[in-house]
Amino acid sequence: MRMNKRMLIFIMSTTLFMANAQTNSNNPLIKKWSGPYGGVPAFNEYKVSDFKPAIEFAIQEKLNEIDTIANSPKAPTFDNTIAALELSGKTISRINAVYGIYRSNLSSPEFNVVDREMSPKFSEFRDKINQNKKLFTRIETLYNSKDSKKLTSEQQRLIWLYYTNFVREGAKLNEIDKEKVTKINQQLATLFTRFSQNLLAEEHSQYVALKTESDFDGLPVEVKNAAIAEAKERKIEALGIIANTRSSIEPFLTFSNRRDLREKAFEIFVKRGDNGNENDNNSTLVSILQLRTEKAKLLGFPTFADWSLSNKMAKDPQKTLDLMLSVWEPAVEKVHQDVAEMQKIVDTEGGNFKIQPWDYRYYAEKVRKAKYDLDQNEVKPYLQLENLREGMFWVAGELFNLSFKQITNVPVYHPDVRVWEVSNKITGKAVGLWYFDPYARTGKRSGAWMNSYRDQQKLDGNVLTIVSNNCNFIKGAENEPILISWDDASTLFHEFGHALHGLCSNVTYPSLAGTAVARDYVEFPSQLLEHWLATPEVLNKFALHYKTNQPLPQSLVDRIEKASSFGEGFATVETISSSLIDMKLHLTTQTIDPHKFEKETLDALHMPSEIVMRHRIPQFAHIFSSDGYAAGYYSYLWADVINADAYEAFTEGKGPYDKEVAKRLYETVFSVGNTIDNEKGYENFRGRAPKSDALMRARNFPIVDKK
Repeated sequence: MRMNKRMLIFIMSTTLFMANAQTNSNNPLIKKWSGPYGGVPAFNEYKVSDFKPAIEFAIQEKLNEIDTIANSPKAPTFDNTIAALELSGKTISRINAVYGIYRSNLSSPEFNVVDREMSPKFSEFRDKINQNKKLFTRIETLYNSKDSKKLTSEQQRLIWLYYTNFVREGAKLNEIDKEKVTKINQQLATLFTRFSQNLLAEEHSQYVALKTESDFDGLPVEVKNAAIAEAKERKIEALGIIANTRSSIEPFLTFSNRRDLREKAFEIFVKRGDNGNENDNNSTLVSILQLRTEKAKLLGFPTFADWSLSNKMAKDPQKTLDLMLSVWEPAVEKVHQDVAEMQKIVDTEGGNFKIQPWDYRYYAEKVRKAKYDLDQNEVKPYLQLENLREGMFWVAGELFNLSFKQITNVPVYHPDVRVWEVSNKITGKAVGLWYFDPYARTGKRSGAWMNSYRDQQKLDGNVLTIVSNNCNFIKGAENEPILISWDDASTLFHEFGHALHGLCSNVTYPSLAGTAVARDYVEFPSQLLEHWLATPEVLNKFALHYKTNQPLPQSLVDRIEKASSFGEGFATVETISSSLIDMKLHLTTQTIDPHKFEKETLDALHMPSEIVMRHRIPQFAHIFSSDGYAAGYYSYLWADVINADAYEAFTEGKGPYDKEVAKRLYETVFSVGNTIDNEKGYENFRGRAPKSDALMRARNFPIVDKK
């Protein structure tokens, strides 16, 4: 009997897979997670050298499972196709979770070599699934079947999700174009890794050395101590150093009396990835943009922005531009008002200069003190990291009936990491684990983020979710409490909002769980949670002075409330300028010069000269380290409109802790994941679509006369 070529390849790959299975039987990354809570990652066993063989094994295992589903002789059903896909690839999912942790939290030269080699292989692997013709035919049959209407709404949603994702990734293309898309995706994966590694190298190799006592002039004691500790940890011969990360640079720009050093700190921060050296990102990002344009056209879209928004709430790039520009003018006007007040202070002090970007935070702080009698250094002693973490737990208990208990019986990937068991206060049942990695260190990318190590689901038993929050707070002196700024405290609550979105998930299928919603909706729950930081209940219980243990005085709470919208013009202009650049970059199909494009676009927008984009193009990791936020950075503003409108549901009710509104928020937003159209889900919560005027009220923006 003659054997066809496909069958021969399948037998050969299966034989090789079985041989690899025996070889890799002791690889800890391949083993199922064991221990409590349905299994946890064995961080105490993993080595960087385990990744490559484990990934190659797990990819082949998943592809074999896909082949079995795609080549089934039985007619496609939800169970033998969609549910089977949901149950496949457990090994690669576990490895992916650990791989992501190493990439973001434990980067090293050894790991970077593996990452550069594996990134295009991951891309090729995804394309082999998305472009599997037999598999897509089964999915398409279910998508078009009238019988599918008899399924549950969640099952129908999952079929829709698979179908639309496959189509977006080229399932309907001819074989030649599929190969082109695959090649582009692999090239992009390599470039994304290069961009990220270049940026990380710049952040870790550059700093501002503080060589004399006068270099510390104006710095609060905790910022000074952090700089001293950083120099000691890096073994650098200086009294202290300011690291090239946001968590170090921004406090320095706010408080340092040394204008010359503020300029140095500002320059190294905004020039990351843009120094004409081996870590320069300009040519890399140009290649990424060219490949994205090519890919979009192959997939039938005029621009990458159109492709990117095809599965977002906004749908149309013009809608995002209209929203951004509607807020832009009032925000710019607010900046001009604020800068005028800052310039008065410069002039009064005899400074013979115009406010520059490295002056903005410094003089904004002076205006805050003069106008609102509010000094950030007066507030900071009350903002202890550990107390605020307890405050977040308390808020989660009040809103969603969650309780947190620290545990020590699971491995962690670094001594800084701690773990909490999260339970439902009413039933007493565990709902998941929360890992907390709060401190900056070498090998950890800057910023703050949430990860899901394992998604909640009920298809394969009652699987508990595992989520993490990761920050970059500076440890400072040993045995001293970690004091953080108000902005950092807001970020802490923001990222915890993402974690709660995962912990509250109550769905059947993992692909629909937790934060797996449209990119311009995912920031809504996180931004919403920021509001609870400023509630009197949190401030009175958890904003306790690190020396006296006394709560914030009511007079100080009142001043915080009065100044709550101060700085919103700066924050909005800083963020929307990046969002507009992002969208315009991805609406452009011509090859660009990054410097020229940035300057001309910002000039056309009349960008205030005293502010730079939050993320300049050569360091814009959100849009160039993956496709995640590409043509999607507008999501923060889009979600802010929704979040401002949603919070008014509480203020219109009995206040921030209104049990009825919180219950509705849980049932329609936090627990449902992507089981329902996101717009419909919001309307179920609010009773209507969101209104953008809530955002203007929240930010106290002036009304701009458009005549």
